[in-house]
Parts: sequence; structure tokens; C-alpha cells
Amino acid sequence: MDERWQSPFGHYPTTSFVELLRQSSPGLGLGPPLPPDATSGGANPGLVGLPKGTTILAVRYADGVVVAGDRQATEGYQVAHRRIEKVYKADDHSAIAIAGAAGPSIEMARLFQTELEHYEKVEGEGLSLEGKANKLGQMIRMNLPMAMQGLVVVPIFAGFDLRRSEGRIFKYDVTGGRYEELDHYATGSGGKDARTTLKKLYRPGASRGEAIHMVAEALLDAAEEDVGTGGPDFVNSIFPTVKTITREGYGEVPEPDVRAAFEAAIAARRSASEAR
Repeated sequence: MDERWQSPFGHYPTTSFVELLRQSSPGLGLGPPLPPDATSGGANPGLVGLPKGTTILAVRYADGVVVAGDRQATEGYQVAHRRIEKVYKADDHSAIAIAGAAGPSIEMARLFQTELEHYEKVEGEGLSLEGKANKLGQMIRMNLPMAMQGLVVVPIFAGFDLRRSEGRIFKYDVTGGRYEELDHYATGSGGKDARTTLKKLYRPGASRGEAIHMVAEALLDAAEEDVGTGGPDFVNSIFPTVKTITREGYGEVPEPDVRAAFEAAIAARRSASEAR
């Protein structure tokens, strides 16, 4: 009796692509933690110069969930990238938004995509949304040695649960702990400011347009208060990434809609300022 996992596509030792990678190619798996810099007392200051993603958020609305992130990555007090993508499609009904060390965060997002694809090929069906959230938690836990050296990855996972017919949002800590947020959540360097705005504006059953408005207001407030968060750039047409996930699947909010939401939010603030 072959003890390896049998699937319609062949023999696999495990349904986990990460475990398969570690077993078949140990040199490509997660390595040991980076050595601390001797001049830092263990703080590893060399990592300060690595690009870091900043503010990401998710908001539930009537048809599902909106996931968004600003486009700026920073290296200390400098801007490293102005067009970085922080929201990635995980599968047809879920997405992962990344904050933290940019390189490991993007790598984890792409590996998570492959992990879900591999599981579906081996099992013949996809994981439930809850199972996907747990799988991401396991991957974050595997990154803990790197996180202790400064390469922290703290994503948001969101999707549409076909079994429960609703959008759901999951947040994580650096140990892989998974927690569900019922209405909205934001994290990253501007996460606190964005959460404060969402707390004031959120209402259950909001429409798609209202949810995008909340996202625009939250990211504007985060950009005003946090040096690491990039606001909309109307000159170069750089706007935060905004995605939706509904029963119909993962979709992108067109740039004209995102631009219009930020223009409306800024116009309202300008009118309020002039009225004072």
C-alpha cells in the first residue's frame, strides 16, 4: 500500500504545498533566522532599510467585502516605492492584503495562492473560507523566526463565504493567531488612524459605493497622520488599490471609481474647512 497521498493527479506526500516544497527542495524552504547585527545588540538595524508596506484595510458591505491598501512602501524615512501592490487575489472568492516587510509579505501572498491551488488539485475541491484562514495562520506561524529578526508579516485575509452567504474578515498576529472581525479592520503603520475613521463611518448593510467612500476617508486620514502611508496622487494618477469580493467572485474597483471617491472625500473636507 503506497503511504503517499493519492490524488487524481498523482502521488503527493501531503496536501500542503509548503510541506511538499520543504520535503522535496529543502534549500528553497524557510531558512534559519537572519543573524543579528553585532553592532545593534541583536536589533539587526540592517533590516531598517528594507521596504515596508504600510496601511491595509477591509470593510464588510451588503454584497461582500471591500479590501484596500495604499500604494506606498517606505525604507525608514524614505519612500521606496510609490506603486506597490498590497492586495492579492488568493482564489476566486478571497484575497490577502499585506503589511510589514514588503519582500516576505509579497512572497507569502504568492505562496498562499499556490498553497490553495495545490490543495484543490490534490483534494479535488477547495478549502472552506475558514480553512483558508487557518492555512494562512499556519504560514504566518512558520515565519515567526524571521519575524523575531524584524521581517514581520501581518496580513488581512478576507473573502466571501459561500456556505454562509456573507463576506468575512480575518486578522492575524505575528505568531499566526487568527481572529475574525465582524465589520471592518485596518492594520499597518496607519492602521490605528484608519480604524478610528472606520469606527465612526461604518454602518451595517452599506452599499458598494458607501463602502468605497469609507475606504477613501480612512486612507485619507491615515495618510494625513502617518508618514508611511501614501495618499492619492492625482498628478501621477496613483490611487490606493481597492478590490471587492462577492458571491460573483473577486473583482477590481475601476480607477475612475476610486478617483471619484477620493475627489468627493477631499471636496467635502475642503467645503467643511471653508465653512469654518
